[in-house]
Amino acid sequence: MQRPVFDANASGGHNQFGDLPEWDLTDLYPAPDSPELAKDMEWLEQACADFANDYEGKLESLDAAGLLKAVQRYEEIDVIAGRIMSYAGLRYYQITTDADRAKFMADAQDKITAFTTPLVFYSLEFNRLDDAHLAGLLAENADLARYKPVFDRLRAMKPYQLSDELEKFLHDQSTVGSAAWNRLFDETMAGLLFEVDGEELNLEATLNLLTDKDRAKREAATHALSKVFAANVKLFARVHNTLAKEKEIEDRWRKMPTPQTGRHLSNHVEAEVVEALRNAVVAAYPRLSHRYYALKAKWMGLDKMQTWDRNAPLPMEDDRLVSWDEAQDTVMTAYADFAPEMADLAEPFFTKGWIDAPVKPGKAPGAFAHPTVTTVHPYVMLNYLGKPRDVMTLAHELGHGVHQVLAAGQGELLSSTPLTLAETASVFGEMLTFRKLLDGAKTREERKVLLAGKVEDMINTVVRQIAFYDFECKLHAARAQGELTPEDINALWMSVQAESLGPVFEFQDGYETFWSYIPHFVHSPFYVYAYAFGDGLVNALYAVYEEGDPDFKDKYFDMLKAGGSKHHKDLLAPFGLDASDPAFWDKGLAMIESFIDELEAMES
Repeated sequence: MQRPVFDANASGGHNQFGDLPEWDLTDLYPAPDSPELAKDMEWLEQACADFANDYEGKLESLDAAGLLKAVQRYEEIDVIAGRIMSYAGLRYYQITTDADRAKFMADAQDKITAFTTPLVFYSLEFNRLDDAHLAGLLAENADLARYKPVFDRLRAMKPYQLSDELEKFLHDQSTVGSAAWNRLFDETMAGLLFEVDGEELNLEATLNLLTDKDRAKREAATHALSKVFAANVKLFARVHNTLAKEKEIEDRWRKMPTPQTGRHLSNHVEAEVVEALRNAVVAAYPRLSHRYYALKAKWMGLDKMQTWDRNAPLPMEDDRLVSWDEAQDTVMTAYADFAPEMADLAEPFFTKGWIDAPVKPGKAPGAFAHPTVTTVHPYVMLNYLGKPRDVMTLAHELGHGVHQVLAAGQGELLSSTPLTLAETASVFGEMLTFRKLLDGAKTREERKVLLAGKVEDMINTVVRQIAFYDFECKLHAARAQGELTPEDINALWMSVQAESLGPVFEFQDGYETFWSYIPHFVHSPFYVYAYAFGDGLVNALYAVYEEGDPDFKDKYFDMLKAGGSKHHKDLLAPFGLDASDPAFWDKGLAMIESFIDELEAMES
């Protein structure tokens, strides 16, 4: 979401930042037409058919060893299907405008959906097993009992599952349902062009201008975004209307009590814990965002801030660009200072083609870490443009990567971490990097800029994401009452903006459409609260670390290695923390407040 300061049409990884690494996907497959991929696809089709033939209608009759064998076969299928789709997806994200790559991914998805349809019976039949019978099998076989967290998550869906026939239908039609609308959104976004001062830029480049020192440039970029979003708002409204209605229909059939229930179940987190987080953050808006942005307006000499000032650099901020080598060294040093083994785990990302860093035409915007499958390794995607925030993004995504490497030891079914905990290592990695830079600040002004930058990042992670969550809650509630016009969605968006950002802001005409480019609303409804959850959790964790717990590092690595094998209560208990305690969130928010306190004290 940033502006290339080199040729936006460059295709290679070499530019003024040095040699930026690009993905080497051969660890997944040598090529899309490779015999290895064809062999795996053929194996997958047969393995799914054999699994259904061997187990459908028979799970109840299996002894502990038999059920363990079924689970292990299912896990093996999961690995191969995941490997194929990881390869197809990562290759597509490199150039989303490439028709051949899009077709390859869509065809792979169609085949795998067809192959795996016979497996739908498995979770449904498993959930019909008698509780006492399953408990007996787990007590009898320790290897089977290791999968209990997987079974618990499966059985949490028991009250909401449909008939076998309906579940197979939903599985079969998914490629022309939400997946198709997701793809339409992605391809439309990747193809949008925005004219700023006579230059045509993509979304990433235009959004990056919102952090430009030149206020006129920021304003021009904002108007360019508004113009193009407005021209496409009917399409984006159609995408949101359709996906929200599809979700409402499925939730109604499943008798889900709220639109958020499915996300909470998949995150293995209780609704009241999320509600406590949301309420704590909203109550803190005046102490956090309102107070900080009033301070920033003063620094900028403004009585009122416009939306294009929100992420503006501070007047005293150094606008130098950070080379790739310096970014790598900064993050790796911070990781190594915490624990040498963390840097050792991060090193292959830089040396073995596990990072794709340059901005390229058609490349997906933003950044992510994709775990692929536990038998390979994660891949990190960035759009590196040399800004200090890009260094923090590297620290963040590398944290995800390290977490995914450590959790891989749990195996495919147990490695996947719920979203609420998936942000732990990434935000912790950012915090380590920030503290390293803060400790090295040579002047008062340098410390001020670093603190302000961190506060802004935390506000974007906590305040902004909870505002996003409230917007989604309102959107899905309103859609349940009927079709929403673009103007309806715009109004819902604006209803959360002033509340979260504060009275110092004015909102220009056109800002009301800025909901339209945020991919989380499309790809993962209600995902966004996980960012705030992760930030609050890490702030509380870091406080324990600073208090000098001598076993902190061992406990921390144990937590990452656990992957999805433990509930958040069990993972946090060794640190003396409990996310179900409302005071837990206040502890995390207090760290942000303390940074703002220090910034205010610098003014006196």
